[in-house]
Amino acid sequence: MRRYEGRREGYVADVFVDNRPLNPRLDLWNHSPTGFEWGYGGSGPSQLALALLADHFGDDQKAVELHHYFKWEVVAKLPKRGWTLTSEQITQALESTAIQQTRAEAV
Repeated sequence: MRRYEGRREGYVADVFVDNRPLNPRLDLWNHSPTGFEWGYGGSGPSQLALALLADHFGDDQKAVELHHYFKWEVVAKLPKRGWTLTSEQITQALESTAIQQTRAEAV
């Protein structure tokens, strides 16, 4: 099970997966070349949602498809000071009724 952790040092927001820096995956979508953010619904949180899902799934297309929904359901609600998510928690969030309903409406 992977462990994702967001830490804030002053104005810098760092994210790690199993104590290694999380790849921002700017190659998939360049929402925020200045870095990750969380706790609201902007470009930094979009980049974080994409990076988390790309790492979690190992499936770039699926990550791109779901990252906006994941941003609003999970990343926008993460505490500003810092947070930890496990791969199990990400799976549970993705299986939530809200994400599935939103995804169905988009089709």
